[in-house]
Amino acid sequence: MKIKSFIFFLFAYQQILFSQSTLNCYPTNWWVGMKNPKLQIIVHAKEIGNATGFTINYPGVKIDKVNRVENKNYVFLDLHILQTAKPGKFTIQVSGASTKSIPYELKKKESGDGTTRIRGVNASDFIYLMMPDRFANGDPSNDAFPDMKTTIADRNNPFARHGGDLKGVQDHLNYFSDLGVTTIWLCPVVENDMPLTDEGGAVRSTYHGYAFTDQYHVDRRFGGNEAYLKLANAIHDRGMKLIQDAVYNHVGIAHWSIEDMPMKDWVHQWPSYTNTSYKDQPLVDPYASELDKKISLDGWFTRFMPDLNQQNPYVSNFLIQYAIWATETFGVDGWRVDTYFYNDPNFLNQMNLALIREFPALTVFGETLVSLPLNAAYFCENNLNVPFKHNLQGVTDHPLHGALNQGLKEKIGWSEGFSRIYSILAQDILYKNPMRNCIYLDNHDLDRFYSVMEEDFSRYKMGITLLLTLRGIPELYYGTEILMKNMRSPSDAEVRRDFPGGWPGDSSNKFVASGRTAKENEAFNYVKALAQFRKSSTAIGQGKTLQYVPLNGVWVYFRSSKSQTVMVILNSADEEKKIQADHFAEGLKGFTRGRDVISNNTIDLNNLSVAPHSSLVLELLK
Repeated sequence: MKIKSFIFFLFAYQQILFSQSTLNCYPTNWWVGMKNPKLQIIVHAKEIGNATGFTINYPGVKIDKVNRVENKNYVFLDLHILQTAKPGKFTIQVSGASTKSIPYELKKKESGDGTTRIRGVNASDFIYLMMPDRFANGDPSNDAFPDMKTTIADRNNPFARHGGDLKGVQDHLNYFSDLGVTTIWLCPVVENDMPLTDEGGAVRSTYHGYAFTDQYHVDRRFGGNEAYLKLANAIHDRGMKLIQDAVYNHVGIAHWSIEDMPMKDWVHQWPSYTNTSYKDQPLVDPYASELDKKISLDGWFTRFMPDLNQQNPYVSNFLIQYAIWATETFGVDGWRVDTYFYNDPNFLNQMNLALIREFPALTVFGETLVSLPLNAAYFCENNLNVPFKHNLQGVTDHPLHGALNQGLKEKIGWSEGFSRIYSILAQDILYKNPMRNCIYLDNHDLDRFYSVMEEDFSRYKMGITLLLTLRGIPELYYGTEILMKNMRSPSDAEVRRDFPGGWPGDSSNKFVASGRTAKENEAFNYVKALAQFRKSSTAIGQGKTLQYVPLNGVWVYFRSSKSQTVMVILNSADEEKKIQADHFAEGLKGFTRGRDVISNNTIDLNNLSVAPHSSLVLELLK
């Protein structure tokens, strides 16, 4: 059956199929004292739209408007919450329907917002990205449930769920602290109660988390809302931060709002199934056709991920209020927004403004899988003179990722090697604040960095040096610190293998030094040394960048603040290179010595040389 026919079939018969006993409210609760006093509650219950009246008898809360829509199983209630309202539970009374009352609660906001939680993420942080299903299994009892659409966990099947969960992440917080990580970023943890899907002839589960079926419920196979709150609190108790992965563009085909749509234009409809082109260029191109723009924005991401219509104000409110709800509930410090440029641009700006209005310290950066700095800059705060201005703080810096992965493998050339990376950074003039970009060597959608480097350890170390000393917010993909490898061929599952030691009975445990090989320990310790240094480095976390044109395979740049200067030297040549201090006088500013951050040795800058295919990170001393 074609997807569009399937959607309309559901809409036509949803009132027959929807359970008489089901009652759901979204958001599931709210708070007093929010800056925006308006709240729109979605009530989803059998024929609730036929009710003749809704009343609230609670001080400081009133109903401004009752919105009835095409599907009589829904009503959208516009509430006004006055500043005088107090935390507490109340009931929305319903007349003229089988549902007689709707319980609701207003809570008190957390006192630590902006200080111990919801603090934002910045360039002094070090992000560790993981796919929870593939990281560690802390509670085997929640691996599978018979009442969910997929009922097994099978580690022998690369496309099935493997049983990793939030307790498994929490059990290894010491590991992150030891490595120097300050921020945990999890691929989506919300419910993905999806049937198996057929992708390219392979039957797969949505273990990755990007096909939501209910945003207000953390997936039970990860431990549910309770486990996520425990993890968030444990992270914050350590002074660490939490990034939540968001998807605004689409949901899973089994989402409650798709199985029983409130209205026909809840999703983008086409005469026949239309996939997005996955191209960002029509959104930037001044010559682009309106059709190409529409296909980029409104085409479906996949056949099992319906594209939400964010121009519909009910859809927009639903998404914005969920993001605020999750931020306050779990104390999220930052949001990474998946498939950013596929969303309606006006909605995106509205979402960002709403989040920052409630949580001024919050960080938001968007996934923009684009090739050129110009295109990446277009989708965030920038210095461009363009008709539409995005207000996103920063992006996932894919142009820099491409330059790093390609440049580290290339021979010295006019535009190759380090010159390729240098040239990308030289275009930072496009961004309002490039320090807010998230930089990375690999992630869950890309070939693993060590394999891209053809398992060349010297290249690997130079890549880690760049990741942890360049401008921006660095992200490390789980296992990169222990040289996990593989390319995406034949599927993404190859770069999403289980972390060794995360499951009882694993043949090796890479969480401990004794379980790692000598080279794996060398890699781990190299990441650790730089990560622990940058924790307190004002030059790297807050400082300015001064870079020099690469010469003869040597690239030098400085990171400096008022209290610290760091000099980074990389040599891709086949021979040792002597560094002429007078050439870099502008950056050295009278410094005569430098402490090697890795070895802790003090080096005379007037007698400085760098071994072939290696790097030096020096904290400069007078």
